[in-house]
Amino acid sequence: MKVNGRGMSKRDYYETLGVARGSSESDIKKAFRKKAMDLHPDRNQDNPHAESRFKEVNEAYDCLKDPQKKAAYDRFGHAAFENGGGGFRHAGANADFASAFSDVFDDLFGDFMGGGRAAGGRSRRATRGSDLRYNLRVTLEEAFAETQARITVPSSVACEVCHGSGAEGGAEPATCPTCSGLGKVRAQQGFFTVERTCPTCSGRGQIIKDPCKACAGAGRVQKDRTLTVKVPAGVETGTRIRLAGEGEAGLRGGPSGDLYIFVEVTPHPIFERDSTNLYCRIPVSMATAALGGEIDAPTLDGGRTRVKVPAGVQSGKQLRLRGKGMPALRGGGPGDLYIELAVETPVNLTQRQRELLREFESEGRDNHPETQDFFSRVKSFWDGVKGA
Repeated sequence: MKVNGRGMSKRDYYETLGVARGSSESDIKKAFRKKAMDLHPDRNQDNPHAESRFKEVNEAYDCLKDPQKKAAYDRFGHAAFENGGGGFRHAGANADFASAFSDVFDDLFGDFMGGGRAAGGRSRRATRGSDLRYNLRVTLEEAFAETQARITVPSSVACEVCHGSGAEGGAEPATCPTCSGLGKVRAQQGFFTVERTCPTCSGRGQIIKDPCKACAGAGRVQKDRTLTVKVPAGVETGTRIRLAGEGEAGLRGGPSGDLYIFVEVTPHPIFERDSTNLYCRIPVSMATAALGGEIDAPTLDGGRTRVKVPAGVQSGKQLRLRGKGMPALRGGGPGDLYIELAVETPVNLTQRQRELLREFESEGRDNHPETQDFFSRVKSFWDGVKGA
């Protein structure tokens, strides 16, 4: 607490904000925000001292948030700002409450009122265009090899007549006379200063006196665009491709948004995919499965591979063809192709074929080891149940 020449006491600024000397800028700002909200007049209508306390907090923060003022205060205290000392002037007892509240309003809520101000206190002239999404369906063959896809995107593009400015003949927009380019207007309501988006320029800070007839002053028009998209090898369903600047054109010359392409790989009639591996189910005849042989296995690149089938193979047996799967999207070697053999039971037999199969069945009791093992375990199970 300090007593000035007029006998009026003044609290230490750090004590007013409740922070220690040497506190960081972020700590000081955090403490100020908490104090300002606690002392907000709407929350303290029954407290006659709230207004003066509010002004003290604003005065303290006005000093400590400025590096030069803070350095002077740390060295000389309140004397740095008395009698013109240091050339500083602060919002003290001579500043009215409306001005103090306006400063706090800017600091606390400025980010929520139109997104802040650009350099020089002027609102941003242009608005960034929206991002667009396009769903692209490709076949498994197209996902296997790098391909080029042509897509048509309904979008907004910069107006060619006004070159995106929104003004007739491409003229520059004029500063809004209502808000002087700030994009916001203030109105005094008793103790409060209320800030609203400027109704004349809708917060842009600028107006167009002579709007372009082609785009009605928006600086962009609706138009379908045809693009060629490079689809890398190995894409999967859900892969996202970003084309920077290919989204919707910005408003009044603002930067364009981005175009996001989401890939969907359609099902294949022969192959199934699991990451970089491919699976193909190939039927084999009962005779080939019993005696062994060779079959032609298709590959996704349109080729074929001769695969040897071992004698006595059973349904579900998988044979792996290394490197015949899908390429990896982000580097690494390709996956494998798994051939799953399905032994097919013959149908529509002739009389002679039936006789041969019955003859084989009667003589081939030792040719089905899996069947013998299964029924041996079943017999043990039944004997156990009866013995219980």
